[in-house]
Amino acid sequence: MCLVTTAGGLWLATSQQPASGGVAWFTVICALVGSALAVASANAFNMIWERETDGLMERTKHRPLPAGRLSVAAATWFAGVTGVASLVVLAWGVNLLTAGLAAFAIASYVGVYTPLKYKTPAALIVGAVPGAIPPLLGWTAVSGAFDPPGLAIFAILLVWQIPHFIAISLFRASEYEKAGIQVLPLVRGPLQAKLHAAAWSVGLIPISMSLTPLHLTGTVYFVVALVLSVAYFGYALVGFAPSSGDRWAKRYFFASLIYLPALTLGLILDLTLQGMGAP
Repeated sequence: MCLVTTAGGLWLATSQQPASGGVAWFTVICALVGSALAVASANAFNMIWERETDGLMERTKHRPLPAGRLSVAAATWFAGVTGVASLVVLAWGVNLLTAGLAAFAIASYVGVYTPLKYKTPAALIVGAVPGAIPPLLGWTAVSGAFDPPGLAIFAILLVWQIPHFIAISLFRASEYEKAGIQVLPLVRGPLQAKLHAAAWSVGLIPISMSLTPLHLTGTVYFVVALVLSVAYFGYALVGFAPSSGDRWAKRYFFASLIYLPALTLGLILDLTLQGMGAP
């Protein structure tokens, strides 16, 4: 999923380049490989930190560390090597800005978000920041700039993550309680969690469509973004029905998994048609 959004950022930034000046395949490959290594490092460090609480949760107890299939030392080497390799690949093969963003994502995800989630449900928003950096890595790999278009695709992924995770926390609430993780349904109740999910999903409508007013995309993407975002928000409202429960939360979670790649495909289709002369 992270590489899909990184590729979307690369594709979008490439479409803004002059026809005479292409983007080297070497840069594209290094951006994707470096992003994959950064995500691998951040997740591995996270699993090292949470190896004991992971063993208490059904969804994570089969990971290599809590299941005893991997030693902490081996995991630490893996996390460290992939982290350093990601920064080397991005700094050497892409640019320093992209490498710096990857370093920030790893450090903030592991050093800030991971410990904070045991203290406050606000950790969800904090963790969404490094989680939204992959498409920005793709954008800066080509543009070399931290500018409004890049921030727009960063904002889309940031806002998308909130209802996505709230859905998980609703049908996995008992597991998070056992692990001592402070999620919204436990701290403020399921109703407040659903209200937050609906509020963030309605905010996703204008944010996802903002690429067109910024003159980055055309009609096709605008329509795809509108339809997907309104449908996603509409299904968030279904959660307020008295009969909704874990079944709705699971379906809403899967809807979030469909939303993001579908939006990315709409973006790629739009840019491809624009390249062929369509509006």
